[in-house]
Amino acid sequence: MRTRQIVENVYQVGGAAISDVRDGAVYLLDFDELVLIDSGAGPGFEKTIRNIETIGFDPSKISTVILTHCHMDHIGGATLFRQHCGSRIVMHALDAEIIERGDQHMTAAWCFGIYLQPFRIDVKLRGNQGRLVFGEHAVNWIHIPGHTPGSIALYLGEGGKRILFAQDMSAPLLEDFKCDPIAWRESMDKLLALEADILCDSHAGVFRPKHRVKAYIERSIIEHGFSS
Repeated sequence: MRTRQIVENVYQVGGAAISDVRDGAVYLLDFDELVLIDSGAGPGFEKTIRNIETIGFDPSKISTVILTHCHMDHIGGATLFRQHCGSRIVMHALDAEIIERGDQHMTAAWCFGIYLQPFRIDVKLRGNQGRLVFGEHAVNWIHIPGHTPGSIALYLGEGGKRILFAQDMSAPLLEDFKCDPIAWRESMDKLLALEADILCDSHAGVFRPKHRVKAYIERSIIEHGFSS
């Protein structure tokens, strides 16, 4: 699998098949300044940088890394982007606290054989929803707790399509990681209500058009033991 364009201005530049087997998907948004959604686990950083360069972008223009939740396969490379590209790091305050205290368990760092060095989150999102503005573009975020306390989904409109980034939707809800199945089920209703045309997931891939997005969310609900 190679780096791919999802729609105009949206690319997948990292993931298990294209940067490192431990990486969740990393998506790049071309808003003149560059924005990343998640950062991979860390060991795949240099490959992700090369992927970005291969499709014609300058990694030094990565202004922002938005982290969808606190698990290591999504956050481990964030400080490398800060160090090498000057990127600011954004995530929900509830998961930021887990990272800043260096919680090896709640970040699942031990599952990936990587030690989490605690790091600072530059922008902490609070509440249930909001918008991040990048020039003439905007990324909307909503709080979708359940998988982790501060999980967020992101969505934007490009090319007349609503694109949803909802990482780890099909991941198990493990009591050992303090997952909240009831909150997760309510979060799925929030995602269904968005009626997205394209869904970008961290491990399951990209789903389109709208009816396939809806079917995937509903299948995830059923697989987790709930009725859709």
